[in-house]
Amino acid sequence: MAVNLKGRSFLTLKDFTPEEIEYLIDLAEDLKRLKRAGIRPRTLEGKNIALIFEKPSTRTRCAFTVAAVDEGAHPEYLGKGDIQLGKKESIADTAKVLGRMFDGIQFRGFKHETVEELAKYSGVPVWNGLTDKYHPTQVLADFLTIKESKGYLKGIKFAFVGDGRNNMANSLMIGAAKMGMDYRIVSPKELFPEQELVDYAREVAKDTKAKITVTDSIDEGVKDVDVIYTDVWASMGEEAEFERRINLLKPYQVNMDMLKKADAEVIFLHCLPSFHDRNTEIGEEIYQKYGLAEMEVTDEVFQSKHSLVFEEAENRMHTIKAVMVATLGNR
Repeated sequence: MAVNLKGRSFLTLKDFTPEEIEYLIDLAEDLKRLKRAGIRPRTLEGKNIALIFEKPSTRTRCAFTVAAVDEGAHPEYLGKGDIQLGKKESIADTAKVLGRMFDGIQFRGFKHETVEELAKYSGVPVWNGLTDKYHPTQVLADFLTIKESKGYLKGIKFAFVGDGRNNMANSLMIGAAKMGMDYRIVSPKELFPEQELVDYAREVAKDTKAKITVTDSIDEGVKDVDVIYTDVWASMGEEAEFERRINLLKPYQVNMDMLKKADAEVIFLHCLPSFHDRNTEIGEEIYQKYGLAEMEVTDEVFQSKHSLVFEEAENRMHTIKAVMVATLGNR
């Protein structure tokens, strides 16, 4: 069956079938090969892309910008202080204005409801660059990285270790269920995901033969896995939670002892940025306040042969390009 995503928004992987997700990953592989060969199809020639950022970003901003330019589009960065979104102008009114000027809109911010409203009223494809609930473009990059390393997705044993309620744990669970993976959230019970989302993923898994496990047992969760994934213990805007999260999550730090419980060829992934050393202002502050030189992952793991975090970061560009080309391009 041919896949046609033209005109679709990309807000959450819930909205996409396994075949459509696989199509986007395959398209990203194709576009990556073309870029490395010096070929630019320029399928977005003449398009204008609005990049709305309530939350700053390195990878998301750069990936959307480079991907758009590679394909011939003009990206326009709209930071928190650049437009009146939700301040002097409603989200709906802003969406209607931008939709008359731009061909596609990316939103990275706090509330998932905002990106949904932009999609509802803009009349053009809207892409979720991150919200409090979901981070679907990151999951595509993660899955492309796994496929490149392991050669397949269905049946992959995948452990997310850390805050089981955050947007990455949520999005990866949805994606893993759709793609038929053995997915485990390994987290303290206080940070287990919402049961409604777990139930949704398990319902999807009935058709895809995926397996969804939520456990506070590290031994059970990471046993023989192909992939170990983690994220920061407190996201942007949650800094007041640091002390509580440290107390809860310190036993779940990804270190070499944990990797030894996994498959010998396990790969380590992280959406970045990562507090794996003291070479950042926040990292040094955490060390001075709590005595932790490393947080969610040790530097030993981060720098090891198992770590594919920078390949994963590059793949943000290729998968984001695939989303824009599939939903907006002349392909």
